[in-house]
Amino acid sequence: MTMPPPQQPPGPYGSPQPYGAQYHAPQPSPHPHQQPYPGQQPYPGQAYPPQPYPGQGAWGQPPSGPPRRNRTGMVIGIVVGSVVVFGSVVAVVSVAAGGGGFPEAKYRLTVPKTVLDGKYALVQDLSDTGGEQALKGSHDARIRDPKPVVAQYSSDSPDPGSALVISGMYGRFKDPEGARKKMLAGAEDAEGASLAVPARDITPAGSGITVSCEVLTMKKGSVKSTLPMCAWADENTGASVGIFTPEIARQQPGAVDLAKIAEITLKVRAESRQPIG
Repeated sequence: MTMPPPQQPPGPYGSPQPYGAQYHAPQPSPHPHQQPYPGQQPYPGQAYPPQPYPGQGAWGQPPSGPPRRNRTGMVIGIVVGSVVVFGSVVAVVSVAAGGGGFPEAKYRLTVPKTVLDGKYALVQDLSDTGGEQALKGSHDARIRDPKPVVAQYSSDSPDPGSALVISGMYGRFKDPEGARKKMLAGAEDAEGASLAVPARDITPAGSGITVSCEVLTMKKGSVKSTLPMCAWADENTGASVGIFTPEIARQQPGAVDLAKIAEITLKVRAESRQPIG
């Protein structure tokens, strides 16, 4: 009796895969008639099947396993979309000779190896790729000497598959409040994102710093996930922070504790904003 050839077993969750492949739009599979087995990660460049994660249903229904890592790639795309409001480096430099009232450069944004007291570890610094790509074709004359900062972090505790993305810039900003509000508008325009809870200003107790926070939904196929974001901006630094955890992803958008996300955002600001020199 001839036995059928063994099937390729699904790869383990979290197996190494370049995040660049997740950030770019997937290309058609070179084998259109061959479909991945349930739970199996497509190879880089292979289109993801338009179906929910195994066992995942509507909001409030717990999935049978951790979310696939390609959802993190979607988070990156949405959060990086917020950086366009800061303007193109080339365009800003070209108008830098005119006007005044710009603050002195005293602080810069860095990409720490960990954030939130070591809970999230750096996965990839996209400042020279994702940041520059997002800036092309846009400019804002109210900003001088801008430099993009885009970084992705991950954590497996307490929820495996959690991700945090920082997307922003440092330089000299003439209108920090306007920049803070426009950052979130840039994220809303990203592919796959929809505004679920409009932005509102939050000043965490004892901080004296106001951040703007909103809740987006990410949609891939028939699956929706919840993604809260907050943004800060001062005279030298500004960034959006997007947080994705399996628990938050399953929440109804209106149930997200934005005050807590605002506190987390200011913690990230404190760890990444450093004096120049």
